[in-house]
Amino acid sequence: MTVRVVLADDQPLVRAGLRMVMADAAGLEVAGEAGTGSEAVLLARELRPDVVVMDIRMPGMDGIEATSAITADSGDTRVVVLTTFDDDDHVYGALRAGASGFLVKDMALPDILAAIRIVAAGDGLIAPSVTRRLIEEFARRPGPPPAAARHRSAGGITDREREVLTLVGAGLTNAEIAARLHISVATVKAYVTRLLAKLDARDRVHLVIIAYELGLASPSR
Repeated sequence: MTVRVVLADDQPLVRAGLRMVMADAAGLEVAGEAGTGSEAVLLARELRPDVVVMDIRMPGMDGIEATSAITADSGDTRVVVLTTFDDDDHVYGALRAGASGFLVKDMALPDILAAIRIVAAGDGLIAPSVTRRLIEEFARRPGPPPAAARHRSAGGITDREREVLTLVGAGLTNAEIAARLHISVATVKAYVTRLLAKLDARDRVHLVIIAYELGLASPSR
C-alpha cells in the first residue's frame, strides 16, 4: 500500500529535500506540495492524502490553524508536525489542534520517513526527544481541550480500561503496561483498541491527551 503525502512548508528547499528522499522510499508518494497553511487545507480537501507533513510557521494561515481545519474536515487524513521545536507554544497549539505526530527537523531522514508510515497506519508518534517534555508541559498549560475531547467523559469505560488509559497517559508502552498489570501484550492492545473507539480518539497520542484532560494522568505520576 502506498502512503500518499502532502508536504506543507514555506521553504522550497525543505519540500524539495523531503520530496527527493520520498521518491526513493518504498511505499511513499508525494501527492502535492503547499507553501502556506491555506494551500495545505485546500490540497487536503482535494487530494485526501493519508498524511500531511506540516510546518508550523507559514505566511497567512499557520500550521496550527491548518491542522485544525484538516483534522476537522478531511476524514482519515492525519497531520504530522515537522518542527524545529524552538517555539514550544506553537507545538502545544498543534497538539490541541489534532496533530497525530510531532517530528523534529534535525531527525535523521529515515526516521522521519518511518514516522510518516507509522502515523499513516493509524498510530500516533512523537519524537523521543520531545515526548515527555511536550506532554508534561501540555498538561500544565491552560487552554481549551481538543475538539474531540470537549464533550467526552470517562463514564463509559471500565475500571480496567481506566487503568490502561492512566498508564498510556504516563507514557508506558504496551509491553510495560502488560508487565505492570500482569496481562498479555495482546490483551493490552485490545484494551487500547476499545479505548480508541469509546473515547473517539484518533490514535495513541490523543489517548495521552485524553488521560490528562480527564485527570487520569499528571506530570507528577
